[in-house]
Amino acid sequence: MAGAVNLKRCRLLLLALALVSLGALAESSNLLIQLQPGGGYRIWHADGPSVLNDDDIMLLDSMAEPQGSAPVPTPLGAARARRTELGVIIELLEAKIDKILLVDRDACGHLKTWHAEGGLPLTDDQATDLVMSALPGGGPRLALDGERHAKSFITTIGIMVAVWKPRRSGR
Repeated sequence: MAGAVNLKRCRLLLLALALVSLGALAESSNLLIQLQPGGGYRIWHADGPSVLNDDDIMLLDSMAEPQGSAPVPTPLGAARARRTELGVIIELLEAKIDKILLVDRDACGHLKTWHAEGGLPLTDDQATDLVMSALPGGGPRLALDGERHAKSFITTIGIMVAVWKPRRSGR
């Protein structure tokens, strides 16, 4: 049973990656939307200004504790890792922007780092539409605005959203 669930998760990940990498897409990115206690959303970005290498991420991930690890030196300054039920939170104690990262492991065991700050803004209404339309295999394509489209997927740690700007025909 666990193998079937992992296979399904790997397929979902591959589908999302294929969707994002299609030649028909001009610009694309991913978001992760998590519901917060008491309401509201936490939106994580696939790309952000604070970038740690895989070795630093794996070290912090291995040291994570529910109350938070001891500070660890990184190229971005001291960092602390806290294990939560939705993943490992890395706090960049000396960063000026993008101070929090979320570490997720996909069903295939690969690390994915989500950023608290990124370049893809969403309104609360757009986030609500994406959450409400999400399905395990991907919900319907939604038009976010005049240029961007999105598709949401239910994952174990939240709603993963693929966002893209379709190419104009004739190019």
